[in-house]
Amino acid sequence: MSTNTTDDKKKVTTSRIIAMKARGEKIAMLTAYDYTMAKLIDEAGIDMILVGDSASNVMVGNATTLPMTLDQMIYHAQCVSNGVSRALVVCDMPFGSYQGDSIEALRSAVRIMKESRAEAVKIEGGEEVRESIERILSAGIPVMGHLGLTPQSINKFGTYAVRAKQEAEAQKLIADARMLQEIGCFALVLEKIPADLARRVSEELTIPTIGIGAGGGCDGQVLVMHDMLGLNKGFTPKFLRRYADLGTAVNDAVGHYIDDVKTGDFPNESEQY
Repeated sequence: MSTNTTDDKKKVTTSRIIAMKARGEKIAMLTAYDYTMAKLIDEAGIDMILVGDSASNVMVGNATTLPMTLDQMIYHAQCVSNGVSRALVVCDMPFGSYQGDSIEALRSAVRIMKESRAEAVKIEGGEEVRESIERILSAGIPVMGHLGLTPQSINKFGTYAVRAKQEAEAQKLIADARMLQEIGCFALVLEKIPADLARRVSEELTIPTIGIGAGGGCDGQVLVMHDMLGLNKGFTPKFLRRYADLGTAVNDAVGHYIDDVKTGDFPNESEQY
């Protein structure tokens, strides 16, 4: 049974997310990629839904997030938006849709907002993508930043290990976080960085930080839905807490269905016309 006791059905907006930090209320965020699951987690009271480019891994079966296209992200965000009435829907901008060309970045963001009805976009990176973020913000499109482990840069890093453990990288992350707040991002994801660093950044900023593998000092947390529901059994990082074992439940249910079909038990007389 859910421990969420809120009956607040009021639409979550970027300003509400910022206000949640100001009053010390933690922010709960999950990924979703389709109408059915988005509707379920929205009804449960989730604050934000991320249409993540992690769809590349959990929906398509790719090894990295890099193959996701803008059209694919828009499709998934359309599906999610159709199922959501309360949560703030944030859509990842996929690899290649914003790096190096701020005009192309704006075109990509406009397409996401117009075609998917998402309410904000998320962009990985700091100073190196500042121009793209500023151009998107100038069009009135809310942007969530993303620092630390940035999966779209996996071929640069060569590993999914914890980031910003060294002082130089930690200082750059702090500077990038300050910059993202200064230019107008409404929130910031901190992924797989030391907890002490994440707490320091969270305490310094007035915009909310959303952690994944960044400790409890962040203003909120995000997990990939498939991971926390036990649908993706092969992924077991230290930061992941499983809240259900739906993978086993699905296997068992399908097994029972197969047995019932093979034995002629399904359908029975009450299940036919």
